[in-house]
Amino acid sequence: MPLLRLERRREPSRAMQYATPLLAVALTVMAGTVVFGLMGYDGLGAVRQIFVAPLADPQRWPELLVKASPLVLIAIGLSIGFRANVWNIGGEGQYLAGAVAGTAVALATWTREGAWILPVMGLAGILGGMAWAAIPAFLRTRFGVSEILTSLMLTYVAVQGLFFLVRGPWRDPDGFNFPQTRMFNAAQTLPAVSEGSLVHLGIPIAVLVACLAWIVLERTIAGYEVKVVGLAPAAARHGGFSERRTIWLTLLAGGGLAGLAGILEAAGPFGQLTPQFPAGYGYTAIVVAFLGRLHPVGILLAGLVLAVTYVGGELAQTAIGLPQAATGMFQAMLLFFLLATDVLIRFRIVPVRVARARAAA
Repeated sequence: MPLLRLERRREPSRAMQYATPLLAVALTVMAGTVVFGLMGYDGLGAVRQIFVAPLADPQRWPELLVKASPLVLIAIGLSIGFRANVWNIGGEGQYLAGAVAGTAVALATWTREGAWILPVMGLAGILGGMAWAAIPAFLRTRFGVSEILTSLMLTYVAVQGLFFLVRGPWRDPDGFNFPQTRMFNAAQTLPAVSEGSLVHLGIPIAVLVACLAWIVLERTIAGYEVKVVGLAPAAARHGGFSERRTIWLTLLAGGGLAGLAGILEAAGPFGQLTPQFPAGYGYTAIVVAFLGRLHPVGILLAGLVLAVTYVGGELAQTAIGLPQAATGMFQAMLLFFLLATDVLIRFRIVPVRVARARAAA
């Protein structure tokens, strides 16, 4: 016989809304310690390398910012749709489409110089991501096809398309037959914010996008429409808000920001396209969006948390021989515990005896 039960709260707990992400992180750390200990690794050492070492070493901080910037950009775009119950799961594919579109401009202007090239590459990346997101938007609004399936399946198309390009028509003729494009020239590469620093221009761009998203979502009619369509579709229709328009706008916004993240990553840390470019940022950004409570400021902080797992995972591989999949496992556990603890926002845990007494009264 159960000793505890869930009792619905009269209204969602605001305190738990902010507490559950912290609780999910704590549970992930504890579970990771146990799991890796059972696998024969130093559980405490693994957690220390993944979650503590990157923060304790100031030399790793620029790397954290570099890892966080694409996660933040993609997560902000996805969160706009999630607020409206538009479930864009294809951020990874839109990220790749943006990188491919921006790289097409880079290769076409490879022998040219000029400050105009990088902005045109960025615009091409945004349009490429938007074009990829327009496919599930059209299928959802025209035929009622779930955007969850179409956006996710298109990711695999984007991956194979990238592989075809870097192994075929875009392969560097001077690259010793390696599957990669030419290295971008100086005019096509993101400048560093200071000389000799790893921190490139994409990082302040991500912060600026977060600020603009907060203004749009909290201070404009468009942001209000997104909220109403997500929370009360019937009220939205009564108020004259178009669900069809919201689907298009949110998917295009998500695709555009993911595409921007893609070309910034290609023009920043990578400097070219390679088969290793699909890094799973589009999937991890889903965790970032929910960990940040779909709020731009929260997403900035959540992006740093997930960036820690990337950098820490690399450190753990070299320090204690932890497998590369450890990073993905920690991210998956974080999402699991976040969704599990979200129950506490609408329910409280009470003893069965207390619940029965309340019902009888």
